[in-house]
Amino acid sequence: MDQDVNGAAQTPRRLVVGISGASGVVYGARVLDALNEMGVESHLVVTRAALLTLSQETDLTPDDLTSKATVVHRLNDVGASIASGSFRTLGMIVAPCSVRTMSEIATGVTSTLLTRAADVVLKERRPLVLMVRETPFHLGHLRTMTALTEMGAIIAPPLPALYARPASIAEMIDQSVGRALDLFGLEWAAVRRWDGLKGPAAEEA
Repeated sequence: MDQDVNGAAQTPRRLVVGISGASGVVYGARVLDALNEMGVESHLVVTRAALLTLSQETDLTPDDLTSKATVVHRLNDVGASIASGSFRTLGMIVAPCSVRTMSEIATGVTSTLLTRAADVVLKERRPLVLMVRETPFHLGHLRTMTALTEMGAIIAPPLPALYARPASIAEMIDQSVGRALDLFGLEWAAVRRWDGLKGPAAEEA
């Protein structure tokens, strides 16, 4: 366990990563890549629907995906470390987060390790970031997101940051992933930061 200058225990640099079955499984894969680059321990749990999406949207195999994680937990392993609040983490990100997963977390009636781990993060008052992938939202979705926000979760849909002038879909994905990781105090080099208006636009402003 790391300690600060006063000898107090610091939270280990580890993050729980959930990947659910919404479109955009590459967001979860890039979260794992980013954590590897930053030397942050990752604890991965993947739904069965996410593995189906993986085969449809990418050339990655399930082994390719899980090899990116430090620790991989089985979806039905309710005895896993991440199912307990005494296992200290920086929090949890669900990337992407399906509406079904979001709704289950909101109810507190958790049926898998992914949603149990998210519930643990909420009860321990740690950051829970949900990269919700759905559009358009109906009123039920919006009310569920409001309830989760009131419970302490952060709703962070992966919206493109066009000010960063992305030259590819990959750059757009990395910008969204990096900004989500900012919410845990993790700074990934791939993020392009806004540095104010430049040139004629700045002069006119």
